[in-house]
Amino acid sequence: MKITVTAEKGQDNELAAKLTVDKKDVDAAVKKTYKDIAYQYNFQGFRRGRAPRPVIDSIIGRRAVYAEATNSVLTQAEPLMLEELDVVPVKQPDYGENPALVVEHQDYVVDVKIELRPEAELDSYDAPAITMPSEEATEAEIDAQIQELLSYRTSYEDVEEDRPVEATDFVLIDFANKSNLLQYEGTDRMVNLSTADENLRDGIVGMKKGETKDVSWTTEHEHDGEKHTLEFAGTVTLKAIRKPVTPELTDESVKTDFGFDTVQELRDAVKEEIEEDKKRTLPELKEDRLVEEVGKHLTLEEVPADYTEQVFNEIANQFLQQLQNQGMTLDLYLRARGISGDAFVKDLREQAGERARQSLALDALAKKLGFEASEEEVRAEFVKAGVEDVDKSIEQFRSEGRLPGIRESIKRTKAVDWLVENATVTIEDESAEEPAEAAAEEPTAEAEENAAE
Repeated sequence: MKITVTAEKGQDNELAAKLTVDKKDVDAAVKKTYKDIAYQYNFQGFRRGRAPRPVIDSIIGRRAVYAEATNSVLTQAEPLMLEELDVVPVKQPDYGENPALVVEHQDYVVDVKIELRPEAELDSYDAPAITMPSEEATEAEIDAQIQELLSYRTSYEDVEEDRPVEATDFVLIDFANKSNLLQYEGTDRMVNLSTADENLRDGIVGMKKGETKDVSWTTEHEHDGEKHTLEFAGTVTLKAIRKPVTPELTDESVKTDFGFDTVQELRDAVKEEIEEDKKRTLPELKEDRLVEEVGKHLTLEEVPADYTEQVFNEIANQFLQQLQNQGMTLDLYLRARGISGDAFVKDLREQAGERARQSLALDALAKKLGFEASEEEVRAEFVKAGVEDVDKSIEQFRSEGRLPGIRESIKRTKAVDWLVENATVTIEDESAEEPAEAAAEEPTAEAEENAAE
């Protein structure tokens, strides 16, 4: 298809374009539409696919035929227009309520409004300063890792003291769900109040062994622009207050439990494992922190809702695809983690809002630094993706109007690379700031089972 496009900046983030489709392509679309209709319907007195145009016009209507041909022309021309303009719209291009219909033997001309992301600015284009963990394993990190290993062998003993429950206790309870608290239902359930729902924690704090109590609360949430009240309720019976008991680490216990001759051998092995893991994770962590930091310098007060929605859909689709690859449904995922659908969507929207700001910040940085995406770099992306036929894949992306998105991604990657190369990094022992026992916040499944016996 042969098209020409002219465009100029409209209001706000809108691009005003004029799309022209060559009359030969218009004629081809009209001809194909008549042919498709002739095969689609059974016109009395004519074999399927043989009905002449006058018959189709008299029954279907010429305007209806031209309307279908117009949709076909726009469907084919739209990705070519996006490629020609090299833009990624935040929603479908707008051709108006009643766009003009194609006319045979004439070029088709239509005005289009294309909504784009805002061209944002940063209050500083200097590479930011961040803190990072060291590449070597610190003593605090080794201690934390060993504490986590020991947590798998943690047992839980009843607190003999006759006292009320405190907010940091582990408790053994029977719980009868009445509304929306299925994740806690059951007998002999071990709950770490430090990490439990704060409303449930508040209901249990102050109870004594043997006491039974109804707990309930409500939360407000918004769905489709309307506010709804969600009720939570259940009955809890406190059976015991428990305390974790972690076994002492000795050469003998290390040999029995972990297969090392000495504690030092275990520490050396843990150190090596941590440092190998850091080789994989620190580069990504550095990028994440830099992108997060540069996002704080975006001068835009509010990201347009349409762009945030686009990012939300991208994140949601990516997450659902990951679940599908793992053979899991969203419902199973939410149940396994005791998360409500509303809470999940709310968290996803917060992520989308933050990622949208960061993307706009990277766009602003890439523009300021003059980064572009060459055809060679675009091709390299397809090679890196391991597609079977690079040329065929590139042409398919081009025909679908998806290459602008590839170029956009390349420029953002260049901006991230520039941040990585130019950032000021301060190394800190971040693990030392956390208490060593934090690794054992939740009882393991094995420990919970032992504690309930």
